[in-house]
Amino acid sequence: MMINRIALMSVHTSPLAMLGGKETGGMNVYVRDLTLELSRRGIFVDVYTRSQDPALPRINPLGDRGRVIHISAGPERPYHKNRVYNHLDEFAAGVQAQVEAERVAYDLIYSHYWLSGLAAARLHPLWQSPIVQMFHTLAEMKNRVAQTPAERETNQRVNCEGEIMRFVDRLIAATPLEKNQMTWLYGADPDKISIVPPGVDLGRFKPLPKAEARQHLGIPAHHQMILFVGRIQPLKGIDILLKALAQIRAREPAIAENICLSIIGGDPNPDSDIEQAEFDRLGALRSGLGIGDLVTFLGAKDQDSLVYFYSAAEMVVMPSHYESFGMVALEAMACGTPVIASDVGGLSFSIEDGFNGYLVPGRDPQALADKIILLLKHPVLSDQLSEQAQAWVTRYSWVHIADELLDVFDQTLEGYFGG
Repeated sequence: MMINRIALMSVHTSPLAMLGGKETGGMNVYVRDLTLELSRRGIFVDVYTRSQDPALPRINPLGDRGRVIHISAGPERPYHKNRVYNHLDEFAAGVQAQVEAERVAYDLIYSHYWLSGLAAARLHPLWQSPIVQMFHTLAEMKNRVAQTPAERETNQRVNCEGEIMRFVDRLIAATPLEKNQMTWLYGADPDKISIVPPGVDLGRFKPLPKAEARQHLGIPAHHQMILFVGRIQPLKGIDILLKALAQIRAREPAIAENICLSIIGGDPNPDSDIEQAEFDRLGALRSGLGIGDLVTFLGAKDQDSLVYFYSAAEMVVMPSHYESFGMVALEAMACGTPVIASDVGGLSFSIEDGFNGYLVPGRDPQALADKIILLLKHPVLSDQLSEQAQAWVTRYSWVHIADELLDVFDQTLEGYFGG
């Protein structure tokens, strides 16, 4: 069946938001880049998101046929995502008012994250359009790696995710492991789960000459930069990376003289208690380990800047305790930068150990330090991984991923309408 118009739900965060904040990350990139790719193919895509700034235009173009439509629901400011739940009726009513005013109809709803799935459920009786859902992260998995009660997701979210898996028409899992997690932890029907990984914009993320990237960023010629990109949250495992860096200084002082760790992500003035606590914890750990001169927190950066950081870095390190996929790994590899990552979640799927990067046991600073030292000491090995990473990542171009998604959408429509 031909798809002409899609409603894409991204309730709690906008694809236009600055990346690296507490509610912005891979999902924002996914929604934005998929919208642009579908728009290039002549498909109309309306992204509905909660308004967080009344000064912004209510409708923003995104590509030739894509739009981001801001809906008033609750306070028009950044707002804790769990409280957004209380405004979902208001959000759905605002979406419906927009639809009625424009007299549009959607072939399909593609919802992202649990709040969007609940919004889609409210609109389904009015539109009679099938719902395809992608979660991006699962509460049950986040709770399994949480180290404090404050890091745990609510029972409400866990229960709602299970409900969504039962009522939507199709589920998208980023990896086979995520599909298994949906079936094992939530009892989802495996027959309605399709595996389609996220894509990467190979037009944006491509290798720049290392000397040019380093000069652009002002990195001294003799420095070797280790890079972390992600939110400042306990589950990202930044503390493990800091401990690994301290081990490198103790074991290889000559190497440590010329390395620097750049940490990109987070708001320097976070309004989240958890994020502020993590900033404070990591700052104290950096000082306690005696590596304050090696580590710099750079805050959030836009993606145009990220290309320079990826290209200038010797490696990107992802010491996460949980990642449903890990889009940073794709971006880094597209820029020709090897990735060292924890052997967890989607990272186990996107990193082929010894081919495009290295996998290390989670929460193991010594194993992480071993691989960082290996790449720093052996530039020829690093160059080989770089070449192989660039070749490997082409399978994740948005052209290929959009093809796979459109096949799933077509199958969903045929099953829904009995075609």
